[in-house]
Amino acid sequence: MTNLRLLATKTSDLEVMASAIQDGIFQIGQSRFDADARSFTLRLSRYMHENASAQRIESGLRFDGVGKVRAQGVAQDKADAYAVVLGLEFEETDAPAGHINLTLAGGGVIQLDVEAIDVTLADMGEPRKTKKIPTHDG
Repeated sequence: MTNLRLLATKTSDLEVMASAIQDGIFQIGQSRFDADARSFTLRLSRYMHENASAQRIESGLRFDGVGKVRAQGVAQDKADAYAVVLGLEFEETDAPAGHINLTLAGGGVIQLDVEAIDVTLADMGEPRKTKKIPTHDG
């Protein structure tokens, strides 16, 4: 099996990436905003929706051209807390700039002010089986 590697530079790319990271789990303390590098990164355990069997794989998600990061409904003071990704959307403000919203289960949102859509997803290592299959009510 080949590890997934995706690059998003437009809205349609971001929609594909959103479907790949939906139900990904990450630890709040493992997300990083580097103001000097203008990047936001996080490491997540991605649920592999593309597989017939229930598996997860460690993945890195990097947003470039980031000027500011805001969080709402996220326990930032609890570095060991976990969050689950539900969605990833772009809101254009002054083309090609805008906001990328990383929507989390429980109503949390991490909003990134970006110069343009420039997001990379890369799987790392080998998939592992999981007994926990994500479900979405409604």
